[in-house]
Amino acid sequence: MAQIPTNNTLEVVIDNSVPDTGAESDEAIELDLSSSEFYENRELSFLSFNLRVLEQAKNQQHPLLERLIFLLIYSSNLDEFYEIRVSGLKKQLDFGRQRPGADGKYPEETLKEIHEQVRAALGEQYRILNDELLPSLAKEEIHFIHRSKWNDELAEWTKQYFVEEVVPVVSPLGLDPAHPFPRLVNKSLNFILSLEGKDAFGRDSGLAIVPAPRSLPRLIKVPKEIIPEGDNFIFLSSVIHNYVDEFFPGMSVKECHQFRVTRNSDLEMSKVEIEDVASALQGELHSRRFGAATKLEVGKECPEELTNFLLERFNLSEEELFRLDGPVNLQRLMAVTSMVDRPDLQFPKFSPGLPKALEEDSDIFAAVHKEDQFLLHPYESFTPIIDWVRQAAKDPSVLSIKQTLYRTNESSELVEALVEAARNGKEVTVVIELRARFDEEENMNFASILQEAGAVVVYGVMGYKTHAKMLLFVRRVGNHLTRYAHLGTGNYHRKNSLLYTDYSLLTADEVLCADVHKVFQQITGMGKKIHPKLLIHAPFNLRKGLVKLIDQEKTAALEGNPARIIAKMNALTDPAIIKELYAASQAGVKIDLIVRGTCCLKPGLPKVSENIRVISVVGRFLEHSRVYFFLNATHQVYCSSADLMERNLSNRIEVCFPILKKKHANRIMEEMEIYLASPAQTWELNVEGEYIERVPEEDSPADVQNQLLNKLATT
Repeated sequence: MAQIPTNNTLEVVIDNSVPDTGAESDEAIELDLSSSEFYENRELSFLSFNLRVLEQAKNQQHPLLERLIFLLIYSSNLDEFYEIRVSGLKKQLDFGRQRPGADGKYPEETLKEIHEQVRAALGEQYRILNDELLPSLAKEEIHFIHRSKWNDELAEWTKQYFVEEVVPVVSPLGLDPAHPFPRLVNKSLNFILSLEGKDAFGRDSGLAIVPAPRSLPRLIKVPKEIIPEGDNFIFLSSVIHNYVDEFFPGMSVKECHQFRVTRNSDLEMSKVEIEDVASALQGELHSRRFGAATKLEVGKECPEELTNFLLERFNLSEEELFRLDGPVNLQRLMAVTSMVDRPDLQFPKFSPGLPKALEEDSDIFAAVHKEDQFLLHPYESFTPIIDWVRQAAKDPSVLSIKQTLYRTNESSELVEALVEAARNGKEVTVVIELRARFDEEENMNFASILQEAGAVVVYGVMGYKTHAKMLLFVRRVGNHLTRYAHLGTGNYHRKNSLLYTDYSLLTADEVLCADVHKVFQQITGMGKKIHPKLLIHAPFNLRKGLVKLIDQEKTAALEGNPARIIAKMNALTDPAIIKELYAASQAGVKIDLIVRGTCCLKPGLPKVSENIRVISVVGRFLEHSRVYFFLNATHQVYCSSADLMERNLSNRIEVCFPILKKKHANRIMEEMEIYLASPAQTWELNVEGEYIERVPEEDSPADVQNQLLNKLATT
């Protein structure tokens, strides 16, 4: 493994007076590396990743309830994909503004392939549920009881539940000229009915909609006095379906079928003045629930006449209809994990490790002042970051705190600590990204809480999401003001820190902390350009800085010297970066890419990417850390908040920071080598664009996540 040099004087200073647009380099190359044949389709690559998630539901090495969770994560991922990515493609069609992606495919062609692949994948998902997971759960005395299997006592109990809990909050909607088809909320559970007969007013439209009440749980646990043995559940959809005729006395229900529509949920905000962002966003949040439809799911027995009626109402095509062999709101099954006490069917619990210098009640300022501290979550605890803010809030020597918040958890301890700091007279400035997708409302609530406490709240820069993860303290030490900073690859979110892999750096390095201060000043104030000495930041110079580092490896290889790049990220889609990686590969640079999800680069192409390998790791934890290694750079290892995507490099405020201490850089590289060497839970992308799962040998080590758990955590 390459060793990390001890010098730490590299300055990446690039003119950043305007955001980086990813312009091509002027270097002439024999092959046209911009050719569409060298790029995978972004949307189809994501679907391939989501299939790797679904594969975990079949993996018998995982505990049974965890397999169910993977099945449900597949549904959640797919919903968001249709809410954001598919809706974007459809919008191009609607406005007649089709443009091809880097792979050359137009939206119309891409949408057709998406729907075909998703249809097949949903069939497999429900096969796994019905044929593998539900029977296996039943053997463990966890039952989901279909209404056809209810005994008399259970039927009586469900009828009482229906009368007492469901009827008071349901509003059945007969369809006639006075009752047009309702606006149904995104992803809500509904039933469409065909009726026969006339009601008290003589109406006989023949159709009705029954929306399932959103205030009631979709999964209901049967009391032990009804079924003493095991854990038994029924679906709210089963209760409504079984007694739906009670809503239409004197009429006959001929057909009753569940359905769910997924809608465009991507918020669109015009460039309003910054003081109007919060109010404009509030209005958009309501609109999100009723955006244009992108997908219709129905029960598999729903007749064609009813599906055609729904497709027409939602302005969808037959391609966008999906018939499901089970509940249409499958991800609501996620509640089962909190409703059963079966640790034997879940991943073993572990206690995140904690370096001695950061143990509970330690002086974190003193520890960081003495030496940079470095953590890998979830294997090592996120608690020191929270404790650091708490200590700062109480420390009379701390004068100011600045922090970015993109996503944070409910009732955030960090927000509470920042509130306390503001009330204690500290200068507290918080950059809250209101547009963090699906966390907008919670972020607005946190903004209000902080403002009421006296903190200065800034909503970033219009047109650029603030995605950087930065925390900065100014503290008086003796007669001097000293800065301390936390920089991370993940969000300030305690719950996510137990599920996502992310790196955290706690530092008092003067140059690095001064750079963090400059970036905060740029976000909160106004001015033309800044020149960080160590940080590389988007949207100004991150793409240019990375291209410079890639080019340095290419030059070394052309001169006959060893050259290597290792990069770990969530997604790789930026054409300018991919083109540079191809050029480096052509020069002989050995490139290893660990890309969890979407990857538009094609490895193994003759004369283009023969020196590039791409792997994907999918396991218990969501691989979220971003790491970039360049053998010939002065600082070889960088961590970042940014993936190598157009949006991250051009339309977000991101930071990429060097790891200055040799021992920390060497540690990261040792961990990257474990990723590259471990076959278990790893897929390799081949030249045909297929991910092939590696097959471990009998004596192969455990998968990388378990190796890191054993190394860093207490199990």
